[in-house]
Amino acid sequence: MANRADAPPPPTGYLLWHVSLRWRVAMDRTLAPLGLTHAQYAVVASLHGMLMGGVRPSQRQLADYSGLEPMYISRLVRTLERAGLVERKDNPDDPRAVQLSLTARGSEVVAKAVPEVRELEERYLAPLGGRDSGRNVELRRALQTLLAHADALGGTPAPEAFGQAAG
Repeated sequence: MANRADAPPPPTGYLLWHVSLRWRVAMDRTLAPLGLTHAQYAVVASLHGMLMGGVRPSQRQLADYSGLEPMYISRLVRTLERAGLVERKDNPDDPRAVQLSLTARGSEVVAKAVPEVRELEERYLAPLGGRDSGRNVELRRALQTLLAHADALGGTPAPEAFGQAAG
């Protein structure tokens, strides 16, 4: 993707797509030693965040929080349950729903994964000054603006958790 210095950059959508592809590959490689994919990490990290906030969510609540489709969450949860990372229990308040939690092993995996993901993010954001830099905060705000606009146009709603991100 080398460009002449005086040439305009490629279209925004092209750049977003390629950054997201590289991010996903890097995440999968980083998480593979822990037995997770990027999508599985999104589930266990979101579940961990909800549990730390005092919420033992249903699959639907986890889907809303993570921004993933409910059917995809269901498949991922089944896989994570077979791997011994997540457990489903009957919800005493709703017999049609289950409540999710991390197993002790799931909590251990999340505890190992989070610093690895943060370190990866730091490496990827180094050209902007790192995770906590003003330039990264500007980038996050610009991306939030684009997500909100996509929602207003009828796109997939932004994940609940990211709409409340500090920055």
